[in-house]
Amino acid sequence: MENAASLANVTKTFGATRAVDGLTLSIPRGQTVALLGPNGAGKSTAIGMLLGLIPPDSGTAALFGGDPEQAVRRGRVGAMPQEGGIIARVTVRELLTFVSQTYREPLPLDRLLALAQLTALRDRRVDKLSGGQAQRVRFAMAIAGDPDLIVLDEPTAALDVEARRELWASMRGFAERGRTILFSTHYLDEADEQSDRIIVINKGRLAADGTSAEIKRVVAMTTVRVTVSGEAAWLGRLPGVTGMEVHGDRASLRSTDPDATVVALAQAGAVRDIEVTPADLEDAFVALTSTEPSTGPLPTGPSTGPLPTGPSTGPLPTGPLAKENA
Repeated sequence: MENAASLANVTKTFGATRAVDGLTLSIPRGQTVALLGPNGAGKSTAIGMLLGLIPPDSGTAALFGGDPEQAVRRGRVGAMPQEGGIIARVTVRELLTFVSQTYREPLPLDRLLALAQLTALRDRRVDKLSGGQAQRVRFAMAIAGDPDLIVLDEPTAALDVEARRELWASMRGFAERGRTILFSTHYLDEADEQSDRIIVINKGRLAADGTSAEIKRVVAMTTVRVTVSGEAAWLGRLPGVTGMEVHGDRASLRSTDPDATVVALAQAGAVRDIEVTPADLEDAFVALTSTEPSTGPLPTGPSTGPLPTGPSTGPLPTGPLAKENA
């Protein structure tokens, strides 16, 4: 399948700062991909190179197998910045009609309004819209040319829960037409729920690349909670336990081998209100971005093999309990 976007060993330096350091990734057509990373990780620089806005110092950026600038000029790519001014004192219909006329083969206006869930707002002035409604207008402007790829930078930042839900409904409608979506976000629940694939960048390099389930397995850490009576320090010495917190009579144990931890608790007769919770995406994100990236080969996609586990995660848990909670 043709890649919608790819970076091949790209590097970009600003002064003494290496923003992107030998980054390689590819995004096939039709995927919805979340790009994650802490502030300063290189996400914006990577997106800028993909869109042809920032020239790499070395390596190659491509859209649909060719020059990014040509893909943008042909209307194959739409972009939605985190913030951007939209013309005031015009209606939604007037603004989108104007934007659509800049493309050779735009979406029909009625279809565009429907995709962005703006049909009922078509005659409302843009400067009278709520924050969530204005963001849907920006989304409509980005897809007005019926692009094959849309790139969104923090599309739901500062939106309330209902506005976020409505915007994502619009984006799913766009994706269902076989289009590709690449979005960056700090809302890990969005990445978990909305993406087919997650790419994590740290210090300008690829930290992990895979589905949400695969990313979570990077941590290989499960929380075992149990109610205890009296002194609890002995819990920290149980098999698999690497850390613990105690709040009142409730102990939370971080374990790399939850099967062994639970068996040891049972043997000790300490199985009151036991609860086993696998790592979530936030756990994986923190584990992947709180240490230096590996100096060895980095994964380039879900099909390239197991994701890195990191020096502190230890072996992946095995056995029935691990499979049940994977």
